[in-house]
Amino acid sequence: MKLLPVKTRRIYQEVVEQIKGLIVEGQIKAGDRLPSERDLAERLQISRASVREALSALEVMGLLEVRSGEGAYVKEANVDAVVSSLAWMLYLEKDLVLELLEVRKILETQAAALAAQRRDEEDLRQMRDILTMMHVGLSKGELGDAQDYQFHYALARAAKNKILLRLMNAIADTMQQTLTASRIKLYEEKGVPERLYEEHAEIFRLIEAGEESGARENMLRHLEAVERRYVL
Repeated sequence: MKLLPVKTRRIYQEVVEQIKGLIVEGQIKAGDRLPSERDLAERLQISRASVREALSALEVMGLLEVRSGEGAYVKEANVDAVVSSLAWMLYLEKDLVLELLEVRKILETQAAALAAQRRDEEDLRQMRDILTMMHVGLSKGELGDAQDYQFHYALARAAKNKILLRLMNAIADTMQQTLTASRIKLYEEKGVPERLYEEHAEIFRLIEAGEESGARENMLRHLEAVERRYVL
């Protein structure tokens, strides 16, 4: 058993944890200005160099904005930055395809249930129009990836959760970049386009009827079937 020597946490890390804790607890909020470096150093009984190191770390984390000559301010939470980082990580880690599909199942099954609960007439109209385009494309032998993506995106919008929508977009974009060849092949397989259309139509029927559990279960079955086809 190989053990490494225990090292004392650096001072600036303690400061980072304290300030993060104050933000989480709501004692300091977005837009608030932190005390000056000198004031922080005196209160914490540490050097100003350690304070500067902590503020720099918090700025890199996206929690603070350090303005020259003005001080450090707590930043608004930036969901887009988090999603962009996730999308970039997924794009780089291309061997995580199966894990990506797992996450997709978690997000989209709940999105289907929320859509059944929260959809409005405009959401239903958009999904209905996309299904019509799917059916026309199917009759012409032209059903493809575009309408599939549009349907899932419209369903995600109907869930009325902006963070969920952005996360699903990040995953969908990554799948388009890493699984393009597999998705094209999927639609060329005999009988698959018809089955995919029927699966989407059934999910829509359940969302329109407001059947949350049915929408969730059918979305899971649909995604599991797609996943099996990718694996094979």
